[in-house]
Amino acid sequence: VRDGSGERALLVGVDTGEGPEAEAVLRELAELTRTAGGVPVKQILVFRKSLDPRYLVGLGKLEELKSLAYHENASTLIFGVDLTPAQAREIERVTGLKVLDRTQLILDIFALHAKTPEAQAQVELAQLRYLLPRLVGKGKEMSRLGGGIGTRGPGERIAHLSRKLQDYALRRQEARQKRKRRGVPLVAVVGYTNAGKTTLLRALTRAGEEGEDKLFATLRPLTRRGFLPGVGEVL
Repeated sequence: VRDGSGERALLVGVDTGEGPEAEAVLRELAELTRTAGGVPVKQILVFRKSLDPRYLVGLGKLEELKSLAYHENASTLIFGVDLTPAQAREIERVTGLKVLDRTQLILDIFALHAKTPEAQAQVELAQLRYLLPRLVGKGKEMSRLGGGIGTRGPGERIAHLSRKLQDYALRRQEARQKRKRRGVPLVAVVGYTNAGKTTLLRALTRAGEEGEDKLFATLRPLTRRGFLPGVGEVL
């Protein structure tokens, strides 16, 4: 989605009997699209008892979405459920539109917010592993993926990134062992994206970055020194 032009996108949610939950997923999809730099021009909730294994929402509905995209000047279809590689290819073939699912959209946001070398390597590896099965039939020009990955093929790049992340993991393990030897209690803050974890960490430790009202804004692990009443110093 993120190409600097603010791509206009149709958002498609699928309700197989979940009711309000499906509507909530569609609302979140709109926020994810905006976070990735896209423009959600229309939200469509499709009701189906079961998903079409080939076209997800059925061939007739895809033709409707294609027509709606034309009238809304939208170039992208974003689905609130994960698509199989075969479904993604068929939907793209039928509609002639760019097709993304929720996971691809989130990975795009990760790539946007990844600032450290480790985070960037993690995101690129995740993107490669997710996209690789979807490149079948895309042609030789797609086999190398492009987009800053250089001239390596996907398999070679995946191996290179895996080795790099193993090195990062060893360094983290050494740092954890040092903290463990010091005997300072460790406290973990967990929660869904944009729940306020960074803001809470800053309030407890009086250090660190300001929180942002964005989905998946913080992607790197943060460790800060703090003090809890009745416990004392903690990390």
